[in-house]
Amino acid sequence: MAEHTRSSITIAATPAEVMAVIADFAAYPAWTGEVKEVEVLESTEGRAAQVRLLLDAGAIRDEHVLAYTWDGDREVSWTLVKSQMLRSLDGSYALAAVKGGTEVTYQLAVDVKIPMLGMIKRKAEKVIIDRALAGLKKRVEG
Repeated sequence: MAEHTRSSITIAATPAEVMAVIADFAAYPAWTGEVKEVEVLESTEGRAAQVRLLLDAGAIRDEHVLAYTWDGDREVSWTLVKSQMLRSLDGSYALAAVKGGTEVTYQLAVDVKIPMLGMIKRKAEKVIIDRALAGLKKRVEG
């Protein structure tokens, strides 16, 4: 990932517990806010390999297909297969056991098909990351 945005949060749970929530795509509409519909298109070794997500964030409505790569309960990364509005979307959750739980680091790089200033893009990535980490923490700890 060339230009990307990254943020971390500590969640009071084991890496396996956190990764179980991340891997439960069917529950995403209940805790992510923007994700309205999810369909796992392909699975490998019990985890999603390709997922279709319908997102609705008010002014922005898009359907993505993402390809996922899993490294046990340590990391999951994804890359864009197709989208109407995005040129690319690369991201990852990296999980590390720490005192008091799991440190989750979310990294994201998005490129939209319409022209957009780099600093506006980074700000949008930061909002997406912060909202996702807060939702993940609430879901895991709740």
